[in-house]
Order: sequence, then structure tokens, then C-alpha cells
Amino acid sequence: AMAGEGSTFRLRCSLLGHGQDVRGLTRGLFPEGGFVSVSRDRTARLWAPDGLNRGFTEMHCMSGHSNFVSCVCIIPPSDLYPRGLIATGGNDHNICIFTVDNTAPLYILKGHKNTVCSLSSGKFGTLLSGSWDTTAKVWLNDRCMMTLQGHTAAIWAVKILPEQGLMLTGSADKTIKLWKAGRCERTFTGHEDCVRGLAILSEMEFLSCANDASVRRWQISGECLQVYYGHTNYIYSISVFPRSKDFVTTGEDRSLRIWKQGECAQTIRLPAQSVWCCCVLDNGDIVVGASDGIIRVFTESLERTASAEEIQAFENELAQASIDPKTGDLGDINADDLPGREHLKDPGTRDGQTRLIKDNGKVEAYQWSVSEGRWIKIGDVVGSSGATQQTSGKVLFEGKEYDYVFTIDVNENGPSYKLPYNITDDPWLTAYNFLQKNDLNPMFLDQVAKFIMDNTKGQTLLSTSNQFSDPFTGAGRYVPGSSSGSSTIPGADPFTGAGRYVPGSASSAVTPGGGVDPYTGMGAYQSAAAKVENIYFPKKDAVTFDQANPTQILGKLKELNGSAAEEHKLTEDDLIILEKLLSATCNTSAETPTAQQLQTLWRAVNWPEDIVFPALDILRLSVRHPTVNENFCSEKEHVQFIILLLKFLNPKGKQANQLLALRALCNCFVSHAGQKLMMEQRDEIMTQAIETKSGNKNIHIALATLTLNYAVCLHKVNNVEGKAQCLSVISTVMEVVQDLEAVFRLLVALGTLISDDTNAVQLAKSLGVDSQIKKYASVSEPAKVKECCRFVLNLL
Repeated sequence: AMAGEGSTFRLRCSLLGHGQDVRGLTRGLFPEGGFVSVSRDRTARLWAPDGLNRGFTEMHCMSGHSNFVSCVCIIPPSDLYPRGLIATGGNDHNICIFTVDNTAPLYILKGHKNTVCSLSSGKFGTLLSGSWDTTAKVWLNDRCMMTLQGHTAAIWAVKILPEQGLMLTGSADKTIKLWKAGRCERTFTGHEDCVRGLAILSEMEFLSCANDASVRRWQISGECLQVYYGHTNYIYSISVFPRSKDFVTTGEDRSLRIWKQGECAQTIRLPAQSVWCCCVLDNGDIVVGASDGIIRVFTESLERTASAEEIQAFENELAQASIDPKTGDLGDINADDLPGREHLKDPGTRDGQTRLIKDNGKVEAYQWSVSEGRWIKIGDVVGSSGATQQTSGKVLFEGKEYDYVFTIDVNENGPSYKLPYNITDDPWLTAYNFLQKNDLNPMFLDQVAKFIMDNTKGQTLLSTSNQFSDPFTGAGRYVPGSSSGSSTIPGADPFTGAGRYVPGSASSAVTPGGGVDPYTGMGAYQSAAAKVENIYFPKKDAVTFDQANPTQILGKLKELNGSAAEEHKLTEDDLIILEKLLSATCNTSAETPTAQQLQTLWRAVNWPEDIVFPALDILRLSVRHPTVNENFCSEKEHVQFIILLLKFLNPKGKQANQLLALRALCNCFVSHAGQKLMMEQRDEIMTQAIETKSGNKNIHIALATLTLNYAVCLHKVNNVEGKAQCLSVISTVMEVVQDLEAVFRLLVALGTLISDDTNAVQLAKSLGVDSQIKKYASVSEPAKVKECCRFVLNLL
């Protein structure tokens, strides 16, 4: 039975099994009442409650990582896996996915470039991962769908929120970010050090904990509602009680703390320095994992409480622990001023209060227990032996964990340098990298390597197997100069906005579709009484902007040319050349555009932004001609061409230029060369195009059309990242559009993307696109909006 108000948590059991620090815990779905733990010993273990007594039995020991395992979460049941799946993340940069009845991974997700230290699962099979490579990734089944970029340091915590498409990330850059459909919506600032853990309270509220020893309660809207203090050192993890706003935290001050109604109601000290992780089971029991490799479960239920002998054994273990005064967990300690044992006759004033006494020259630490009305010994305070860092690999440097961070002085009065080092690293290579990074004389190599070896004597682990890692960037190691940019596009990348979305790879070229009539789908035979037929999607051909008034365009060009600065002025001959180009590309003459005409056009489109729009309009019309398309989109020219168009998409620029640049991009899709270029540069183009979403209705129509043309290409090649990016854009633009023509084009794009692709359907649902478009199913005019919307909803 659940215990009543104000009751106390006591030990239920201690579980041995892991050989090293237990770094992650999560409650399991199967077997009921069980949980999963992961450890530095490279394994994950599934525990089931043991029916006979108060303990748990280890059901499986799962292995698949070549280095420490640092986090774990459960992926909810699906038709394929009715008992759900287990996901684990490790220092080998990988995520392993296990079924509950097999000790080897079902599959492995690769893509992160550093330790994966946090995982969270959502509806429809989505998984969110956070890594020291400063990115978070969204996975669907075995594929990476999108990468969330924007943090400037390691991402230590991730959570998928109950509302679809919303995700949270917490980072060593001290901020928390809220993402919607893959884009950063809001940044929460307030913590003064690395954010280490996140927990969801409701659709509107969440909690965070950090290395600044505080817990904060936030509203999704950005407001910090409350700050909770109590811990005296880093807080590593936070977990909420089921159906409640109460929560538990664990940290580097050897404690587990239970918070009720916003107050720290109980502090439980453990005989281990780092209490890495905690989770709450369905019955309200708390599981904690620590640096001593032992898992301990605490309960309020008297029936499940451990026997008196076990509790005594736990207290003895605690009493014998040695506490290092340097950690500051017990405040500043001056041994000479401490009272003797008689000080323990006075009762404490609150649960968890600590008191130090001196007995026969030894300093002992005690903690007050309100429920038992006595002081419980929590350890001996010992002089620092300098050996506290060796066990846990928890020294932080640049937001990542290392076994050691040495301070090295190269000469008496120069600056000192930090040298991070893991036991698994090669001392010579580390020394070499350190000298390179700090521009120091390579002569010091032997000295630095010897210094590392002398200071880590006897501290070596079996070297990690190199099957997954390049020997020069082995797991968990710091490589100077390696940036977290994942773009392989040449000349990356003048256009990245913060929080931008980077898919895994550029897609392959697209071939123009076969000649299927876009309005009858498969040339289907229809009887007269047939209900409305889906003539809308999947769309097979690009949509272009063809409307033209050559006389007006040339008139405007001449007028602006008159007022242009000397270095930009076009001659009379130039104007005649452009007139010929317009007639050649607007089908009024049968001539082919010439190289000279294109050179003149290129000069004109490089005019200053306040007068360039008529030239851009000529470009928009001409690029539909195969010769022009081939010229601007070919291997040689395309870089300047794309840079030029992207420059005009700058949200601070003129709306007329934004509009014409978007239309020109849409028109590039008419020819093979243009499609190939658009697909190669998709990530850049879409990232920049979405920035124009605050524009007018014509801009919205052009943006919707660009998305639709991408959808047409992506329907022909199965490029998951491309589809994910388009779905994210559709979801983002749907929020702001009013114009029904733009809505219609977005609906056709959406239908085309998800036709014949169950993965895309799942992703669209997890972004909550279905709820965004429902309202269009009842639009009366134009009928095409309502009809198309209903066809899309049928797929979702």
C-alpha cells in the first residue's frame, strides 16, 4: 500500500551487478514494475521485481557498446514490438536499440560525432538524442530525420514534450532551448552552469537541474516560475513522481533529495560521491545509481522496506564512507573549531541537516533524520588524498567529462594551460594534440607525455576496441580544431542562421518524372457516379511562375538604369541585348539565348538591391529556358548563382527581391540541371527561404510553391532527411499563412511527400501537422482547398 502524507523513504534493496558507475536508469514497461540500468562497464541491465521478497532480479545483461554507456530510455510499444524497445546511448557515439528479450542490439544508430549522453522517446516511434557534439538528433525507427543545431556546447539533457512537435534540449552552454518541428522557438536562460537534467511536469511546465546546484521550474512560454535550492554540488538528474508535481534529484553531493510541495522534504545520503541518476517507478519507489556501481531502491511502503539487518548494513556502509572536505559539500571545515560527540545530544532542526563533530582527532559527519529522531553517521571526513577524481571521469572541461584535467605551466610567468585526459587515451597523442592546440613548442612532447603517465600511474583501462572508431579520434577524446559543423557542402557556409536544421546528407540527383498526366493520376477509369477523385497529389511536375509583361519590365529597367551609378550603368546596346533575351525566353521568338545575353543579364542582376528587381524578374523568366537553366545551374556557374539568390532572401532585404528570388528558385525546377542543383543545395535554400515567412501573401505563395517543387522531387527519390526538412517547413509556414492559395499549395506538397511513405506519415503526425490542417477541411471556397485537405487527412 502507498504510505500516507509526510511519510519517509527507506531502503528497499541494494542491487549488485554492474562493475562500474551506474550512469542511467529508466522505468521499464515490461516486465511490469521493472527498470533498466546502464553503466560505465559498457552494459545495460534489465531488472524485474522479484515476487518472493522485496528485491529485483537481473533478467538480462545487454551489450553492444564499445565504450561507457551513459543514458537509456524506453521506446513505447508498437504493432511490431508490443513490449516496446530499449534505447541506450554511449561514449562510442552510438545509440543501440534492443528488444526486451535479446542481449544483442536489434540495430545501431550512428550519426553523432561524440558521446550520446541523453535520450527521450515520443509518440509514433520518434527518438530524440543529445550529444557532446552540441547537436540533438531526431530519429524515426532506424533513420535520422533531423538535426537540431544551435547550442554552443555539449547537450546534456533532452526531452520530448507531450504536445506534438515540441522538444527541449539542455546544454553545457547554460541554456535550455525549445524546438518546434525542428526549429528553435525559444531559449531559456537563468542557470549559471551546465544544464544536466530535464523533467516534464505538464504540457505547459517543466523542471531543469544544473551544475549550479539549483533546480528551476519553467513555463513553456519562457518564464522561470521557481528556483529550488538544497543541493551543495552539481545536480545530475531529476525525475517526477507519477501523477504529481513532486520530484526527486541526485547529485555530486552524495545525496538523493525528495521534494514535496516545493520543499526538500527528505535527504538520503549514499556511500558514494557521485549519485548519477534516478528514476521513479509506477508504485512511487525511487531507484538511484551511483559511482560505486550499486543500484539502490528506496520506498515509502512499509511492506517493501528492507529488513532491519539490511538497513543496518547500509548505515554501516555509510558510516564508513570517507568524505573529502575539498568538495565543499559540508561547507568550510576547520577541524580545530569542531565540538565533540556531546554535540549530537541536541536534536536537529530539519531533515537532512548535517553536523560535524571531532572524536579522538577524527572528524565525523552526521545527518538528522526527522522520522527516526536521531543523528545517522554519513561518513568520516578525511584529508584530501588527491585521489578523488580517478574513479568517475567527472571533471568537466569545455562542458565534456574527463577522467583528469591537468593544469600545466610551461614557464614561470606565462599562462597556464588546461590538459584534459581520459584513461582510455594515448598519452603521447594527447600530449601532441595539446601542444598543437596551444601553439607550444613540440620539444615539450616527451615531458608532457611523461607528466601524464606519472600522474595517472596504474590508472589504465582495457583499451577500447577500435572497431567503431578511428584510432586518432577514439571515443570520448577531445580533438582540437574539430568543429561541430556537419556541412559537407563546398564553401560552407555564409548563410547559417542559429538553430538551423541540418539533415544528414545532400540528396542524390532527381530525374524528371515520366509523362503521367498530373491531373488524372494513373489515367484511372472512372464511372460517372464516382466520388471526388484525388487529382491533387502526388504531384508529378514542378509549378512555375510564368506570368510576364516584357514591355513593362524593360521600361522599368531603362528608367532605373537612368538613375544608376556610373559603374552599374548599362549601355543602349546592353538594353537591346536584354530585350532580345526576354523575347527569346518568353517564347515570342524562336532564337536561342546567347552567351553574350547571359553575361549582360549577370551584370544587371548584380546591381544594388534597391534597383535590381527588374533584372531579377528577367532572370526569373529566362531561367525557364533550357539553355539558360543549363548555363546558370551547371557545375561551373552554380555557386555564384545560388549565393546571389540566397542573398536576396535575407529577411532584412526588400520584399520585392525576396519574392522574385523565391520565384526564380521555383522556376529552376523546370530542367534537369536546375533540379539537380536545387536538390544538392536543398538544405541551404530551404533554411534561408523559411526566413521570409513573415512576408506578404505573394511571398507566402512563392514559399509554398518552392516547398511543393521540392516535394515533387522528393517523392521520386527516397531521401528521408529531405522529406523531414520539407515537413518541418510546411509545419512552420502553416502557422503564419492566411492566403488560401498558399495553403492549397502547402497541402499538395504535404500530400505528395507522404504518399506511399509510412515513415513520412509517422513523422508528419509526430510534428502535429494533422492538427494544424484540420480547419481547412471545412473551407467552402475555393473547393480545392477542402477537397485536397480531406485527401491528406485520410492519409494521416
